[in-house]
Amino acid sequence: MNKKMFENPFQINRKPFIIAEMSGNHNQSLEQALMIVEAAADSGVDALKIQTYTADTMTLNVRNPDFIINDQNSLWNGQSLYELYQQAYTPWEWHEPIFKRATELGLIPFSTPFDETAVDFLEKLNVPFYKIASFENNDIPLIEKVAATGKPMIISTGMATIAELDETVRAAKAAGCQHIVLLKCTSTYPATPENTNILTIPHMRELFDCQVGLSDHTMGIGVAVASVALGATIIEKHFVLDRNEGGVDSAFSMEPNEMKLLVEETERAWKSLGKIKYGPTKSEVRSLQFRRSIYAAEDIKKGEAFTSSNIRIVRPGFGIKPQYYKSLLGKKADKDFKFGDPITYL
Repeated sequence: MNKKMFENPFQINRKPFIIAEMSGNHNQSLEQALMIVEAAADSGVDALKIQTYTADTMTLNVRNPDFIINDQNSLWNGQSLYELYQQAYTPWEWHEPIFKRATELGLIPFSTPFDETAVDFLEKLNVPFYKIASFENNDIPLIEKVAATGKPMIISTGMATIAELDETVRAAKAAGCQHIVLLKCTSTYPATPENTNILTIPHMRELFDCQVGLSDHTMGIGVAVASVALGATIIEKHFVLDRNEGGVDSAFSMEPNEMKLLVEETERAWKSLGKIKYGPTKSEVRSLQFRRSIYAAEDIKKGEAFTSSNIRIVRPGFGIKPQYYKSLLGKKADKDFKFGDPITYL
């Protein structure tokens, strides 16, 4: 991958970097996985992310209560962790064709490793950077393993406290990572806007002196667009071809038309930030003529006093400013004014 692609997410003055997260939405079909890559490219995202694990590298194949999801609000209630990850994992032999297709289409492919063997495997594929999932941001040995590659890291914050994030960031830097981006993340699936707290983004950026983005599990694009106004530089969203076709994460994933809208609207939000600016911009100068000013509301003879009847504050703006209206009242005109003439007397 070329240097420009490698640096893209970490440039400051660029439009938001949008990541489409495939996760397990391929439903164990390589053909569908490649279709997701193509749809992501068509939607205009910058990067395609997958996840690198197996059920055995993620958890243990046991069914005692610790390993069963017991949450009525969970999409995966009643499943064992092992069963869930068997359904959701992306076969490692698929990584190369997925990455190859993504690169051909101009996307930056990368992955989230969940254990050290995944890092070793991804290094052979020469991924340009790594993502750390929110549930793994307290796995310091994994953080150190990834950081030792010297490649940038994108870390979802999830449930981590400030102290835990500080430990994670310090460990990453100490192990050799020079470029870290933190993603504000709410680890519920889906998440609600009320539980997203994106005001954390500028605080986190100042606290850890790094770029901050959003890993967004809410429905729609409103939260992501709002996050750009608060300084988010990277947006990650789960992606699916069609929510109706199912998939482990399909319920809170974006469809292609939604992702395209996200790309467009986050760029608009970013462009609108501009800089601190008062007074007319270059494009507004011509509009100055439509401001209000003082005009003759009837014919006025030289020496005649200005009154509330013969002068008015109206558009356009070629007369003197409205702020002089009261001081003009009672003064005498220094020349004749016809109805509709701008008042230029001071």
